[in-house]
Amino acid sequence: MLCVAAIGAAMLTGCGLGLPLTNNQNSLQTNVVLQKNNYKVVKTITGEATATYIFGIGGLSKKSLKEDATAVMIKNAKLDGKAQAIVNTQVTLRNAFITPFYIKSIATAQAQVIEFIE
Repeated sequence: MLCVAAIGAAMLTGCGLGLPLTNNQNSLQTNVVLQKNNYKVVKTITGEATATYIFGIGGLSKKSLKEDATAVMIKNAKLDGKAQAIVNTQVTLRNAFITPFYIKSIATAQAQVIEFIE
């Protein structure tokens, strides 16, 4: 009986694995020259996308998951027409192992919005 309870408790625990993707592998490109102090950081924006895999089947590819998270982040930016740009985009991918057969992948995109003041 104790063995069954231990196995049941182990199956209900979750563990995670994260992979920060800081080398900017996305297609979001902004070319600005930040030589002078002619800008200010307005806000930090985030976006998240998830995919579920059961027995390794289902969900999106890692590339699609990252692209979806970036698209949600850009939508959340709500740029208001001023001289603004999205910079320092980073995408983090992590896996949450709910059970050995049920895995949830979570991609989180984060960036800063800057506004030019000159």
